[in-house]
Amino acid sequence: MARAVVLKEFGQPLELVDVPTPSAPEGGMVVRPLYAGICGTDLHLREGRLPVPTPITLGHEGLGVVHESRVEGFGAGDTVMWASSVSCGRCEQCARHREPTLCGERKTYGVNRDGAWADFIALQPGTTVVKTDVEPLAAMSLACAGPTMVHALGERRAVRVGERVVVQGAGPVGLAAAVLAQLSGGRVTIVGGPPGRLGLARELGIGEEWVDIGGEVEEADLVIECAGVPDAVAQGISMVRRGGAYLVVGQYTDAGDTVVNPHQIVRRQLSVYGSWAFSGAHLAEYVRLLPALTERFDLARLVTVYGLDEHEKAMADVAAGRVLKAVLAP
Repeated sequence: MARAVVLKEFGQPLELVDVPTPSAPEGGMVVRPLYAGICGTDLHLREGRLPVPTPITLGHEGLGVVHESRVEGFGAGDTVMWASSVSCGRCEQCARHREPTLCGERKTYGVNRDGAWADFIALQPGTTVVKTDVEPLAAMSLACAGPTMVHALGERRAVRVGERVVVQGAGPVGLAAAVLAQLSGGRVTIVGGPPGRLGLARELGIGEEWVDIGGEVEEADLVIECAGVPDAVAQGISMVRRGGAYLVVGQYTDAGDTVVNPHQIVRRQLSVYGSWAFSGAHLAEYVRLLPALTERFDLARLVTVYGLDEHEKAMADVAAGRVLKAVLAP
């Protein structure tokens, strides 16, 4: 038997339960997670803000050691990360538009398929699995946020060398946006809170200017919304220079409407982009970039580790902003 943290009922505490140890499916593998990340989306799932089946083991981001493999090129003992979602490859979005993140049949670990908050996770056929030898906590610091921003900055709106970039939000998504923008040659200002997050970002050299919410910010070529708060959108639009771009990434769950004056978009001729989730290719690119990122930034310092039986405390600390990135260590 093994253990798993299971969401049984929306709005209620999760339960640590005994489950059968999985076997590797044909064309898949079983991984023993070393670390399984807690994302803001997990808090939303518990609250019922996304339609997901229950009961379900949460955890859409992780890094672990292969326990049993039926995939060529992978064997027991390999350290791997895996993409959270598997797209169908056949629908119009996948086959014609080449937008697998928009696939209506997408299966996502920890969302509509059992995830990584467990002693073992069975990875199904079609899952993108990538070997990694980067220090595990550093890799986990941006395990979901990093590939999400690889998608946003790689395919939706890239950072151009020398551009002034403002990032709204100092959580994992915001810091992922900042480090990738810096790696691309952007000059980065982070707007956010609480102060401890901005202080840690400053200490690690993530960003070049750090501004509290509501502070004065010089207009930017590109503003990236990573806050997940609807009211941040109107504020972000006001920070973009005439002819600049606004990239919205943080509104992953429907947190409600906000008031936006479209005249500001037209009069200042702004380009507005949205970016949703990431694919296996974006995870592979994140892993490829990890050596450069870890050489420049001490990413492991962003992470706080909890035991699997401390999942409720970990989620409470994430919700209260007491930690920047929480991971469970089964």
